[in-house]
Amino acid sequence: MEKVYIDTNIFLNPILYDINKDQEAKKSKNFLEEIITNKKLGFTSVLTWDEFIWIIRKTLGIHVAIEKGKKFLVFPNLRIVKLSLTTINRAQDLIANYHIQPRDAIHAASALENKINKIISFDGDFDIINEIERNEP
Repeated sequence: MEKVYIDTNIFLNPILYDINKDQEAKKSKNFLEEIITNKKLGFTSVLTWDEFIWIIRKTLGIHVAIEKGKKFLVFPNLRIVKLSLTTINRAQDLIANYHIQPRDAIHAASALENKINKIISFDGDFDIINEIERNEP
């Protein structure tokens, strides 16, 4: 089964945007259903939870963030990987090599540390990283 790392925007799109009007929201929802039904093996990091909660809290309020955060933590067939000093050192190397943003570097390093070379994201900033392939859902 294909292992993929899932960027935060994939989890946010179906919550923040109307899936009937926004193609990224619809594609994200459909992709997440592939994870739920075990068609793909999904991974993300604890950083994703942080970004997810922060953005929902900022846009929809604390109560929605709490509710969605609980659901995120029990998302079916999703493995949430932890960060270590090794991961952060790898992220530092990615920043040095590609001049990317720290959060993007942490996501990429989290994937690579778990032997995943494909990230699912609408964020084109990952495209310059040679060690990882970005695909849209």
